[in-house]
Amino acid sequence: MTKMTEVKVAELSGKALDWAVAQADGRCLHERIRIVRYNDDSDYICEDCGKDTYMEPIRQTWKPSTDWSQGGPLIEKHNIQTSYNGNGFHRSTTGKHWCAYVCKPHGPERASGSGPTPLIAACRAIVAAKFVDTISVPAELITPAAS
Repeated sequence: MTKMTEVKVAELSGKALDWAVAQADGRCLHERIRIVRYNDDSDYICEDCGKDTYMEPIRQTWKPSTDWSQGGPLIEKHNIQTSYNGNGFHRSTTGKHWCAYVCKPHGPERASGSGPTPLIAACRAIVAAKFVDTISVPAELITPAAS
């Protein structure tokens, strides 16, 4: 059984964020066969586990927080509004700060996210819309914080 760790949505990054987005979006993740693993890191493939169960799995690693071909459609699907909020933010790895909001027909919903890129901010907003402040993720997906 996989050990789970509770993480604040605002602190999700990397594989843990990508995994959480799949959970929030109703997708199923399957660990790839060991033969196709790179650098001893677990890669995941993703398939839509919704009504269209006949759909073929996505045959590439699921990385919506860094891959516009995956994250872009999620921004449209979840009605995400992003905004650039400036440079010089010390908590940001890029020095830039983006905000994202899940919008409903009558304005923003409570769920929001922020991050160093628009994709990371949008992915955090998608997860926050489903899980609010925290989510349990597989411990092996947690990247140690840089010191």
